[in-house]
Amino acid sequence: MYYLSEDLFFPPVHLAHSSGIIGLGGDLSPERLQLAYKSGIFPWFEDGEPITWWAPNPRMVLFLDELIVSKSMRNIINRKIFRVTFNQNFRAVISNCQQVKREGQNGTWITNDMIEAYCKLHDLGIAKSVEVWENDQLVGGLYGVDLGHVFCGESMFSLVSNASKVAFIFLVNQLKMENYKLLDCQVYNEHLESLGCREIAREEFMAILNSF
Repeated sequence: MYYLSEDLFFPPVHLAHSSGIIGLGGDLSPERLQLAYKSGIFPWFEDGEPITWWAPNPRMVLFLDELIVSKSMRNIINRKIFRVTFNQNFRAVISNCQQVKREGQNGTWITNDMIEAYCKLHDLGIAKSVEVWENDQLVGGLYGVDLGHVFCGESMFSLVSNASKVAFIFLVNQLKMENYKLLDCQVYNEHLESLGCREIAREEFMAILNSF
């Protein structure tokens, strides 16, 4: 595990601790965040903790052709209950991701500093959002970091049933149309697995990440 200084540097991901932690400290500047994602690394920590950088092994990903859309979700999409937009209200999406209550979590890893850092990335065209609307109300969405051939998903939220799934499905369809290689989902959870995501070795993930 490395303690980062002001220098823009990350060690190779194979040097990460078995927990997936590769470094502590540094900052959340746009330059460091861009270097992190391009290096297969992302920040994940709670308020009051040092900035913690991760490169887990295995890595949870979605190969875009493996997306699972259930019959009930197809029905919801076909009924056009929701309207979906891209990059129309990034700050509202990340703020909702911060505030939504999650089972088994007492707080949030999306600190106020994280919100400001990713909004700066959004202003640079690097962090992007998907918004899901119902009757002109924002009811779901997701955001992440766009590397051009890999989209690194960060968080999603739902204020009504299925809204985040709709955001996810629309994002994947858009990425497929633009010939992206992969959607990075970082770490395992059952919800992601139900959508077709699976774990791969960190080495395989890095090979894809570095293929462009």
